[in-house]
Amino acid sequence: MTGLLIRLFIKHPGRTSDQRVREAYGVLGGAVGIVCNLLLFAVKLSVGLLTGSIAVMADAVNNLSDAGSSVIALFGARLAAKPADDQHPFGHGRMEYVAGLVVAVIIIAVGLNFFKSSVERIVEPAEVHLSPVLFIFAACSIPVKLWMLFFYRNIAKRIDSAVLRATAFDSLSDILTTLVVLISLYTSTLTTFPVDGIAGVVVAAMVVVGGVKVVRDTINPLLGEAPDRALVEKLVDKVLENPDICGIHDLMMHNYGPGRYFATAHAEVNSDADPVSIHDSLENTEREVALSLPVRLVLHCDPFEKDDPEYKKWRIAAVGTAHGFDARFQVYDFRMSHAAGSLLLRFDLLVPRDCPAKPAELREMFQRELEKYGERVKVSIRIEHAFV
Repeated sequence: MTGLLIRLFIKHPGRTSDQRVREAYGVLGGAVGIVCNLLLFAVKLSVGLLTGSIAVMADAVNNLSDAGSSVIALFGARLAAKPADDQHPFGHGRMEYVAGLVVAVIIIAVGLNFFKSSVERIVEPAEVHLSPVLFIFAACSIPVKLWMLFFYRNIAKRIDSAVLRATAFDSLSDILTTLVVLISLYTSTLTTFPVDGIAGVVVAAMVVVGGVKVVRDTINPLLGEAPDRALVEKLVDKVLENPDICGIHDLMMHNYGPGRYFATAHAEVNSDADPVSIHDSLENTEREVALSLPVRLVLHCDPFEKDDPEYKKWRIAAVGTAHGFDARFQVYDFRMSHAAGSLLLRFDLLVPRDCPAKPAELREMFQRELEKYGERVKVSIRIEHAFV
């Protein structure tokens, strides 16, 4: 069914890097959610009114909120596909995250409202009237929601959509919610204990917890989270394919929506190379990255004396000292100069954010270790913490 819908409503479904294709997927997901959830709302509300079950009515309104969320997701996909303009030079891709956050707020609001109503039903129980036909109608939502779960997961994976991942999770929570409601609906006919109200409280709590999770998943990229490590490694490997680039550091990546990364980095090149040739070489790498990865990259030229044997000796010593302390340490912007009878080594040291050593301790350690290679050496280090 999912494949049929994709073939019917999306042209060139494999071109997920194309913003028009992403938009089409988002619109399809929103439309499916609106239709399915409105139908489920109508069925469950009818069952809830006929049986008098607060849990079933809570589940019905949960589907109505899902339909409203699908409307928001649909418009979020349309807005995210808008091209860059003067006010938004990096595009509107983050609108998907904003839409996902609105979805989460709606989920939480509905859950809190029915938590209150369910507590009132526990305090003042009401009789539930159930027939086999009504029970079957209420149970019909489970296969529908199960299909929607796999439908949204399929599309979310294709286009890396935070909104559709959130919607898939909501479909899973709806299945669990409906199971609880069905159990309470049947049990309520066997006892005077307020099972219906208790089930309503459980349903409401599950809805709120799910909403909080969606808030966390959508607000992190808005705040600025670390990029995917696999993507960073692919980017570094792609840049180092250029024979003119000997190393890369100071990489910073910013996310402006799913599949929209902007990055800057320092590329280490031979200081003796022709600057015009190096400029053209770095630009070629930027273009190759843009063609193979969802990243717009800008490279900064960072020259170093690649062929000087003394320079190579001290740089290797500094790098070896760094890796001896922590394999994640990186030495860059390495400079060497002679002054007042001493050899001055200046470089930047990139350390992880969780590095326990203090800057003064690191400088003392490098000074002590590098003195073993020559007594007159002096070390000047600028310590930076990694962005990624």
